[in-house]
Amino acid sequence: MKPLFIVKTLLLLLLFNCSNAQELKSPNGDFTMQFSLGNDGKPTYQLSYKNQEVIKSSNLGLELKDDTKSLLSDFVVLDASTSTFDETWTPVWGEESQIRNHYNELAVTLKQNETNRLMLIRFRMFDEGLGFRYEFPQQDNLVYFVIKEERTQFAMTGNHMAHWIAGDYDSQEYDYTKSRLSEIRAKFDGSRQSNASQTAFSKTGVQTALMLKTDDGLYINLHEAALVDYACMHLDLDDESMVFESHLTPDVNGDKGYMQAPCNSPWRTIIVSDDARDILASRMTLNLNEPCAIEDTSWIKPVKYIGVWWEMITGKSSWAYTDELPAVQLGITDYSKVKPNDTHAANNIKVKRYIDFASKHGFDGVLVEGWNEGWEDWFGKSKDYVFDFVTPYPDFDVEEIHKYAKSKGVKMIMHHETSGSVRNYERHMDKAYQFMKDNGYDAVKSGYVGNIIPRGEHHYSQYIVNHYQYAIEKAAEYQIMVNAHEAVRPTGICRTYPNLIGNESARGTEFQAFGGSKPNHVTVLPFTRLIGGPMDYTPGIFEMDISKLNPNNNSHVNSTLTNQLALYVTMYSPLQMAADLPEHYEQSMDAFQFIKDVAIDWDKSIYLEAEPGDYITIARKEKASNDWFVGNVNGIKPRTSNIKLDFLEKGKKYMATIYSDAKNAHYKTNPQAYSIKTKKVTNKSKLSLVSVPGGGYAISIKEIK
Repeated sequence: MKPLFIVKTLLLLLLFNCSNAQELKSPNGDFTMQFSLGNDGKPTYQLSYKNQEVIKSSNLGLELKDDTKSLLSDFVVLDASTSTFDETWTPVWGEESQIRNHYNELAVTLKQNETNRLMLIRFRMFDEGLGFRYEFPQQDNLVYFVIKEERTQFAMTGNHMAHWIAGDYDSQEYDYTKSRLSEIRAKFDGSRQSNASQTAFSKTGVQTALMLKTDDGLYINLHEAALVDYACMHLDLDDESMVFESHLTPDVNGDKGYMQAPCNSPWRTIIVSDDARDILASRMTLNLNEPCAIEDTSWIKPVKYIGVWWEMITGKSSWAYTDELPAVQLGITDYSKVKPNDTHAANNIKVKRYIDFASKHGFDGVLVEGWNEGWEDWFGKSKDYVFDFVTPYPDFDVEEIHKYAKSKGVKMIMHHETSGSVRNYERHMDKAYQFMKDNGYDAVKSGYVGNIIPRGEHHYSQYIVNHYQYAIEKAAEYQIMVNAHEAVRPTGICRTYPNLIGNESARGTEFQAFGGSKPNHVTVLPFTRLIGGPMDYTPGIFEMDISKLNPNNNSHVNSTLTNQLALYVTMYSPLQMAADLPEHYEQSMDAFQFIKDVAIDWDKSIYLEAEPGDYITIARKEKASNDWFVGNVNGIKPRTSNIKLDFLEKGKKYMATIYSDAKNAHYKTNPQAYSIKTKKVTNKSKLSLVSVPGGGYAISIKEIK
């Protein structure tokens, strides 16, 4: 009887182990995910693409604070259910007018033996990759808990190439480093530059979205979606085993998250393809967010704007109405010769000049920074200064400017610099938003420059992430669109709250006035930063030599002029700024015509060419129009771009206006050399264009009626 008993026991163990193993495939069958529990009851997953392993067996779970039993092991499968979902939804604005949301789902409910706690891991498999999150149902044995660390792993299959920026709790404003995973440790200090906002972060920690490429030609993107009431995720790399593990942003006490069941984590996302263009085309991050929460969205409009901003960034003028600080910025030592209005940019006369320019050339709005009192204290005395958001300087008449802009058919855009004092902003928010509505402002650019107040908090901790969400939802109550700078990187929240019409949250154009960015920077951002949503990159700089604006600033914009034009297509945003000074555009009105013509809302987007860090070429069809626009941005190496125009409608003829680099153009030595040609084209046409280092081209294609 003993051998029979052993056989029966083995069969029972085999059946039990099988019940712990679950498989999930993508709708098209290209992806396969395996979920299982280890012998110690530790949940793990593994991901393959076209029968090629992408993520090796990786652990899942969370470590809890002050608890003898974390949510890492000792689990059994209580239930496993599968489902399929397929819908097509209409975004308020976007890269296309319809988005398909099609996935297969596996929901695994786990019970921890010792504690009887429940944790559900929900997997959603799309044709472009995998999303998964932790869910904590309402239960008696787990109500309030504090996360010490999330222990989600992403085990790599090799020493991949990566485009990465170093882990940081307060900034994403870095140039990207390209290296092997094994080289991150050695390159870490240089990539961090002088910013040391977090001393405890490991020297192999990086931020998401992280763009990887295997030696076999697979492109892998790691990120997160629907970051709500949770801390932002970074990734720590074990560079011996090539395993990434999640690293959440701590609060002032070092805690990673305060949770109350029922609740859930954000989605952890893995987008994979053997074609880099598919990464750009993915809408998985948006699809993992909740549908639009705003019932009436008629007031949410894409915006093309100019603003009193670049001259302050370059040091030509100042935010502050004072004769002391601007003089220091501009290298002036004889303060007696300087009057406030000599350097303060946000004055009635100058703002009206911008309004006139916007009206003449068909721009929707004008942004004015430095209009409200307090900049002189914040710059000159203490970064702890807080603003009130309703008190203008003497040379800026809010009511007069509103009336003047209205008479010209132009909307004004408000600027709220919070100086990182989020509680102060929250206390003034209703009053500030009402002040905006009373004076005809429908959009606000908010800023979070400096250390977060309360003390010790970080820009990406749970508490501050919740503040950004509160600001968006409060703005929606007043029908105000938000463009948040220095906030947490986007994770697709704009699907749920499309009044979040723009973010910065990366190294934008302003850094071209602070010493420059790498000439291939804009060929990386669409694969990383833009995976979570649009960026207010503020393109359109025509004068690359900053010393011509401010003799004491020797910075150089590392881009050709036509590269700047192409950004309006390749750096998608429903909020696009022509960032340079009106007088610079007036010197090159033929090139400026593209900025005037280019759309900011699209019916369809076609990704023609793409290689992270090297080049991107995108064609987009204007919403409710037959006109197309094409943009190409190039990295450091010159190349010939060959594209087909087979996306054009058959049987129709178009006129293409091609803005391209001149033969002798170069981002450093001859950035303003460009050529403009026109050509009749059809869907059978092919174009071959040379993009110089840091260059590119832009094409408007208009139907010939």
